[in-house]
Amino acid sequence: MVSQESQVLRLRESGVTKTVGLIADTHIPVRARELPRKVFEVFDKVEFIIHAGDLVDLSVIDELEQLAPVLAVYGNMDGPKIRGKLSKMNSVKVFNWKIGVMHNPRALFGMGKMREIARQNGFNVFVYGHTHNPRIKWEGETLFVNPGSPTNPLPPFITKPSIALLRVAKEKITPEIIHI
Repeated sequence: MVSQESQVLRLRESGVTKTVGLIADTHIPVRARELPRKVFEVFDKVEFIIHAGDLVDLSVIDELEQLAPVLAVYGNMDGPKIRGKLSKMNSVKVFNWKIGVMHNPRALFGMGKMREIARQNGFNVFVYGHTHNPRIKWEGETLFVNPGSPTNPLPPFITKPSIALLRVAKEKITPEIIHI
């Protein structure tokens, strides 16, 4: 598991674009017994994974770390064991982009609190979870991304299970929601 201190990410030197996998709200084993196989297929070539909370069991990190280093934060459904190991908010730097992550930045109440958190922390990208609903939103130079949930999309009759990818280059970031 990647240190839970804010850090500078040192990815492989090859290539000019780094791919970061984004995932949240896995709820293993409460709402699903395991991560869908498609998560492993999509994340097979990523260089880093960010989990935006509500793992429910730390084994999720162990599984994802078979693919790449993982930075995770705890969510509202994560118990004391997980809260003791993970922080509420964290960040990582890829090239000169600062990517922040937090489970519940009060997204259900609009963008106000999320804008404030991103601004106060100097985040270029803010990854969040909690709503189980995938979303990509640019506000000026700041990107807000919710990868949704690969196991428990909400509302289930409209939203499909999802994760996301960030393709990070020195000059730009390209987000993509992947329905699985």
